[in-house]
Formats: sequence, structure tokens, C-alpha cells
Amino acid sequence: MIIIDEARIFKEIEKKKPASVSLNGPDGMLPQVQDMAIKISTKYGIPAYVLADTTWGTCDLNTTGSKILGAEIQFNIGHTINTESLEKNLVLIDAFDDVEFDTVAEKCTELLKGKVISLVTDSQHLHQMDKVEKILTKNGIKVKIGKGKGQLNDGQVFGCEFYPATELKKEVDAYVFLGQSNFHAAGIALSTNLPTFVLDPYFNEVREVTEFARMLKKKASLAIFKAAEAKSFGIIIGLKEGQLSKVFGLKFKKELEKEGKKVQLFALTDITNERLNNLRGIDAFIQVACPRISTDNQFDKPVLSTPQANALLKILRKESIDEYLEIPHWL
Repeated sequence: MIIIDEARIFKEIEKKKPASVSLNGPDGMLPQVQDMAIKISTKYGIPAYVLADTTWGTCDLNTTGSKILGAEIQFNIGHTINTESLEKNLVLIDAFDDVEFDTVAEKCTELLKGKVISLVTDSQHLHQMDKVEKILTKNGIKVKIGKGKGQLNDGQVFGCEFYPATELKKEVDAYVFLGQSNFHAAGIALSTNLPTFVLDPYFNEVREVTEFARMLKKKASLAIFKAAEAKSFGIIIGLKEGQLSKVFGLKFKKELEKEGKKVQLFALTDITNERLNNLRGIDAFIQVACPRISTDNQFDKPVLSTPQANALLKILRKESIDEYLEIPHWL
């Protein structure tokens, strides 16, 4: 069950007395976000809009939607970071999953006994880290938790940012991710090139995602080599507030033109195969919005992320691309 810090929401409303508010959160939390909106409207008699577009993280909060609606406070629920807000009238609200890890943590001890592991998780399970660390340590597993950096708390990872994991890759044998997300765990495996296990309390299973991550890397690498044969490129700038990486986009345009490639600039809010198929005369794309768009989705043409695009430039210059994904931040 997801526990939302509703006391914080009520406190903000009572302090600022807004005429209306908006709320959003990850897709899996939308039912709870709906319930929270109903509570606000009932308690305070004000409109509470649910922003039902996807929100993948603090790079994608849909603050523009809130401003268009005229909502005086936007509550983004479930993207816990080490700060309470990123801009005026935006409030980040913690949400924790109260599922217990005791059973699945005990289950993994035989597999990992005698190893040194790094414990990592996403925002919903940060409060379980200490408890799981004690269980693993008691069973002969040495546990390390990497220090947070930027927006990240200690032991926390995003889908594209892995500082607490990568800083320990020379000190550990494997990674253990608390939660159900193969999405986050595969990113850890790709950025460290070390065995990575998921402790899934919902199915009470321990699963390794290392092979899944290898398949993602193979797909990503094939896209790079295919793009190296392209004559024309589309550079895609993301229009979501935290994905507006114009500097990177213009840099890739300049570098590709030096290599004799034709380049056109595009801007999109949602980068999908369907949208890209509407564009003509482009052999391959580079998108600088979100790196996971490229590694986790299927496209008819190569669609490279920033790390892949950097690797592409190396290939065009006859340089090695070893370890191109083994970096702490894929932007």
C-alpha cells in the first residue's frame, strides 16, 4: 500500500490558502493521487486537478500543465529527492510503499553469503534500507550504501542517474535493488557492469537482471553501429521542463556536420515511434531528452541517447566505445 504524506499537503494548503491545486505522480500511483484530490476538494472546497499525463521523475513534472490550469500549488507525489521543491509553487510530496522486505531479504542470503554488495533502491523504498541492511549483515553479507549526489539520497538511484551505485563498483561484488523495478535495476547493471539482483517483495522472489541488461546493451550498441551508416540525422530536443537539453543537441549537430552528416533539429514532448514515423528524410535520430527512451523502447530507425551519441562520434572518428554506458549519469 502506498502511503502519501497527506499531512504535508494539508499543511501547505492551510498555509498558502490556494484557490485551486493540481496533483500528479507516477502511473502506478494515479489511483492514490485521485483519492488525495477528492480529499482536498472535500476538506477545503477548492478544485483539485489530477494531471494524468505520465511523469517519469523530476525531469518530467508537468509544471506547465499546472500553470495553464492556474493552479496555485502543484503537488508532485512520489518522486522523493533530497530537496522539497525545484521551483516556486511546486511541492514534492513523499510517498512510501509499506510492503515488507523481511521474507525476500532472508531468501537471498544463501545466494549472496560471503559477498560484498551495494544496497540500492528507488524513492518508494528508501525507508526500508536500514532494516534490510541488518538482515543481510546478520546473514554474513557485507553491505555498503553509496553516498547520494545531486538530487539523490544515499543509496537512491533514478532511471538515468546512478551515483550511489557507480561510486562503489570497485569495492563490491554485486548490487541488490530493493523493489520491483527491472527498469531501475537494469540501469544499475548497465552503468556498473556488475551482477545486479532485484529483491521483489510483491512476488517474494530474488531475480538477477544482469542478462536482461546485457540484452539492452546489445540493442543499444547495434543502434549505434546502424546509425554510423546514416547520412542524415534528426536531433530531438525534449520539451519537458527537465529535458530541455538544447546545449547537448546543438553540440551533436555541430559535431555531426563536421563528419559530413546532414542534420535537422526537432522538438517533441513525447518521443514515440509513431511521431518519428511522420518525419521524412531522416536516417537516424539522436534524442537528448531522456536516455531511457532509447534503451527501453522499440523504434523503426536508430534513436540514440546522449551516451550512445557520444559513442557514435567515437566510431565516426575510429575510436573505441568500450564502457560507453558505464558512467554515473546518462545525460
